[in-house]
Amino acid sequence: MLKCVEVEPKIAATAAVIWLHGLGSNGHDFEAILPELRLPADAPVRFIFPHSPSIPVTVNGGMVMPAWYDILEMGAGRKLNTEQLLASANQVNELIEQEISRGIAADRIILAGFSQGGAVAYQSALSFPQSLAGLLTLSTYFPTSDVIEYSDANRDIPIEIMHGSFDPVVLPTMGEDARDDLIAAGFKPNWSTYPMEHQVCMPQIKDISVWLTARLGL
Repeated sequence: MLKCVEVEPKIAATAAVIWLHGLGSNGHDFEAILPELRLPADAPVRFIFPHSPSIPVTVNGGMVMPAWYDILEMGAGRKLNTEQLLASANQVNELIEQEISRGIAADRIILAGFSQGGAVAYQSALSFPQSLAGLLTLSTYFPTSDVIEYSDANRDIPIEIMHGSFDPVVLPTMGEDARDDLIAAGFKPNWSTYPMEHQVCMPQIKDISVWLTARLGL
């Protein structure tokens, strides 16, 4: 089981958000934005921020760092270790199952991810066998779109895609390709861009807050 940062609500949790960090980061990364979301004080939402394992990353000279999978080549046509991505997605599915065992209904669980974490979130959420509350992907791409076995249970999952229009790391066209692949597969993702690079910004955080509030009825 992945080690995680868990932030409990002030009252008993009836919903959960599992949020995956990007390459070289850890679970504390997005924990820091929780106060900026300004969710209701009595929101019954448990936030879970998993730590990825540390592995050698080829594009960084084989340096060992937190990563959900190895990246072999950068650029719009980047190459990666798909087996490692699928293994990470399976570990995230275990976290979802753990929340269900703790009394959170699957349709009250949201999966979110930034960059590498978003690529894993696509695979995990869209193949999970029970209906989830939503999928939030930030500055990312969908490298397993050609091999994923979509779950019928999540054919109508709300998908929110957010991307920086000046992102030099995960190019905006990669995010657009993910959106287009989803549309071609019958999904109805919402696409938003922000005047930023490979990061998050305050207008985006406000939009995330609105989306989470709507999805979980806060």
